[in-house]
Amino acid sequence: MQLRQLEYVTALARERHFGHAAAACHVSQPSLSAGIRSLEAELGVPIVIRGRRYAGLTPEGERVVAWAHRILADADGLREDLASMQGAVTGRLRLGAIPTALPIASALSAAVTALHPDVSVTVLSLASREIERRLLEFEIDAGITYLDNEPLRGVRAIPVAQERYVLYAHKDDAIAARTSLTWREAADLPLCLLTANMQNRRIIDTAFTTAGTAPSPRVESDDIVPLWEHVAHGRWCTIGPTSWIDGGALPDSIVAIPLTDPTVEQRIGVVVPDRDPLPTLTRALLDAARTTT
Repeated sequence: MQLRQLEYVTALARERHFGHAAAACHVSQPSLSAGIRSLEAELGVPIVIRGRRYAGLTPEGERVVAWAHRILADADGLREDLASMQGAVTGRLRLGAIPTALPIASALSAAVTALHPDVSVTVLSLASREIERRLLEFEIDAGITYLDNEPLRGVRAIPVAQERYVLYAHKDDAIAARTSLTWREAADLPLCLLTANMQNRRIIDTAFTTAGTAPSPRVESDDIVPLWEHVAHGRWCTIGPTSWIDGGALPDSIVAIPLTDPTVEQRIGVVVPDRDPLPTLTRALLDAARTTT
């Protein structure tokens, strides 16, 4: 069994197309197909459902892919660990963050690179369920996400923030002078919110339900930037965590108004796959998380 064969299998599972998987692995399609057939022969099980086109993986193939993700991640971790023994910590840290936690991701990236100047960081804005999937498949090294609302499986977690939810409005809006608003009052405002596939939105919808009401957002987005742009325009309001204030992302034209009845709080944390030993870059991130909390 060769690592290259495992890379072919994981690429095929990800791309769901032989040609695209071959391109991702920088090999020809016949080479990729031959590598997978060789692995099937060695393991004695079919991995791919054979047909004129890619038709999916066999149950045995699904199991092979799960092991392949772990083996490839361990191989990368071994290389990083041995490299760190020779000098400075190097490599690229792949970090997934829910959109509302991007300010926290920036602070952690700064902390990691301050401790280890030769480390590079890739930050991806992802939904919480996508973070869980990519962690399980070792496509990212760590995530920043909610810890309590929808707990993740098979991870270690370090809390880094305790968030409260507030309403954001333009400073010239009639409600800007309010010191607080209830969720019931907020439901009657022209809202722009994250889409329903985002855990932030599910938390918000639960709060509205607890208050005995439901929002009717005029605008929805899977990114916080369009929300800011709409609020800055002066016609809409949005709801989000206090980390947007703490992270320095709040424009001067926007004010934050606490929401009550109920008061909603959520823990945000860094999550990494629960494995031993932890890769060098993962340990570096957890060290940075501890120093910033």
